[in-house]
Amino acid sequence: MGFNYAEFSEKINNADRARGILGRICEYASKIRADRVNIMEVCGTHTHEIFKSGIKGMLPEKIKLKSGPGCPVCVTPVKYIDAAIMLSKQKNNIIATFGDMLRVAGTGSSLEAERSIGADVRVVYSPQEAAAIAVENKAKNVIFLSVGFETTVPASAFLVKSAFEKGISNLFILEGNKTVPEALSAIVSHPGVKVDGFILPGHVSVVSGSNVFSAPLEKHMKCGVVCGFEYMDILMCVAMIIEMIVNKEFGVKNEYIRAVTPGGNAAAKKLIEEVFTPCDCEWRGLGTISGSGLKLREKYISFSAGERFAEIIGGQSSIEASKKNICRCAEVLLSLAEPPDCPSFSSACDPLNPLGPCMVSAEGSCSAYYKYGRTGDIKL
Repeated sequence: MGFNYAEFSEKINNADRARGILGRICEYASKIRADRVNIMEVCGTHTHEIFKSGIKGMLPEKIKLKSGPGCPVCVTPVKYIDAAIMLSKQKNNIIATFGDMLRVAGTGSSLEAERSIGADVRVVYSPQEAAAIAVENKAKNVIFLSVGFETTVPASAFLVKSAFEKGISNLFILEGNKTVPEALSAIVSHPGVKVDGFILPGHVSVVSGSNVFSAPLEKHMKCGVVCGFEYMDILMCVAMIIEMIVNKEFGVKNEYIRAVTPGGNAAAKKLIEEVFTPCDCEWRGLGTISGSGLKLREKYISFSAGERFAEIIGGQSSIEASKKNICRCAEVLLSLAEPPDCPSFSSACDPLNPLGPCMVSAEGSCSAYYKYGRTGDIKL
């Protein structure tokens, strides 16, 4: 018998337990002298569950949940999108990408727009599909847009390693992977970001382990809890963070013990280390963060689209904001602004006509705010 998600969700989520946790949150919140406690969720899946379930409205007034970087698509800089678009314009290229990259706007176009006028842009659901496309189209260059956090990096690493072993010479990846701990350090160091605790990403932590967040949080005397994705997980996580703040505990705790261990997935981490090496990387909203990107090691450098097609994409310049529309995605990603603060939100920018990645991405905070607003479906 397969996994019964509905049965699992009903078992873990129930009103009586939720009320008990809320009581615990209120009790500890009353011990905090500050007028406001800011807690940032780093993962876009958490953002959507928070909005959908109405958790913000359940919490004491002084506890504020803030949305952070959210998802890899949201923090991918315009110059990467422009590079992908330039590559799609070449008649001998096939672009393979996850679907949420299609509608993200570059300087003057998008992959979706290029596909509509003839570019060969194909949506895949696994990096391995790109290898199959390359085998079927040996006269073409197949370029996989490798965008993702630690969650999806092992699949890209396996794609490259298997292509190397099988001698697939017409397959490339456009490196755009990022690692979260370095971004977390940049967030807590940012002078404009006022965050007391972090709801840490569960998917990332399954691969990386919870221990990777300890150093940046302890260094800046902050606390964080690795969190699962049910609304009960999030309530429990908030309770644990508030208790850590009251008790002046810094570092990381793990609420998502059913899936995350301190050391993470050793096999996946070994594969990542074999194929990739850390590099400096640009994040939308955060700028360039040292050591937060991943590039192919010398052994696999022939699979790098950035290296292979440097003459095509090397001279591209990007404009972060449209001259016609103001998009505040960069500020939204740091919780310096909420989606409604953007003049384009729900007017010039909506899910059917998105201007920025925070509305394009299914995990973006603008998308969540537009879909659920300030109310939720779950009532206690």
